[in-house]
Amino acid sequence: MSEISLNDQIIESLKDQKEIFGDELFVTLDLNTREEKIVYEKETLNLLPKKNEEKYVPNLFQEDFQKAKSLNELNKLIAGCQKCSLGATRTNFVFGTGNPNAEVLLIGEAPGAEEDKQGEPFVGRAGKLLNDILIAIKFQREEVYIANILKCRPPNNRNPLPEEMTTCMPYLIKQIELIKPKVILCLGLVAAKGLLNLNTSLTKMRGNVYEFEGIKTMVTYHPAALLRNPNWKKGCWEDVQKFRKLYDELAG
Repeated sequence: MSEISLNDQIIESLKDQKEIFGDELFVTLDLNTREEKIVYEKETLNLLPKKNEEKYVPNLFQEDFQKAKSLNELNKLIAGCQKCSLGATRTNFVFGTGNPNAEVLLIGEAPGAEEDKQGEPFVGRAGKLLNDILIAIKFQREEVYIANILKCRPPNNRNPLPEEMTTCMPYLIKQIELIKPKVILCLGLVAAKGLLNLNTSLTKMRGNVYEFEGIKTMVTYHPAALLRNPNWKKGCWEDVQKFRKLYDELAG
């Protein structure tokens, strides 16, 4: 067998193994005589990092906040975050509030001016309306947990930028992992799109039950939107009644 045909055979074998086993490499050739050739072929197929090049590992899995065992610990680890420009313009880092063992998690868009000032989500008029909505479906604010897609206020309350949401989402995902809620309610289109990664309208999302990491999730209007458009309150009431029914079914 010629050297060329052997070379081709090695490449095809490596391709087959990559297809079946991913980046794990299984070799039966004599490594003492063909070590340099095999290393070369592995590098050619990107099965190994190039010489003097470290294998890339996403930073997400190297950061200390991923090791947090409680919400308090997580807050301490991320409260000084400066990963995006919002860190330089915020007054307070708005982590979240409520029962750390809540069965119900509410997720909004981002802190507003009052939230930025007080360091707590959903305060002011929108927060009062949210409290009233919760009471109407027999929940108290103290027994649920409330958070946002972003932890810092965008200037002039503009919509979050995609890169800001991408940067901040791992923090929210870690919060969800620690809280372990039975159900999630997204408040507004931005929160729903950010969490569920759906490119559709709020109208089409409302009334449906989705899943995020195995957790039943529903969508309704943001309280601030209800203040601007009171005619939407009827639809919100229908949504939260369905949400309460879903919770009751899951909680038994």
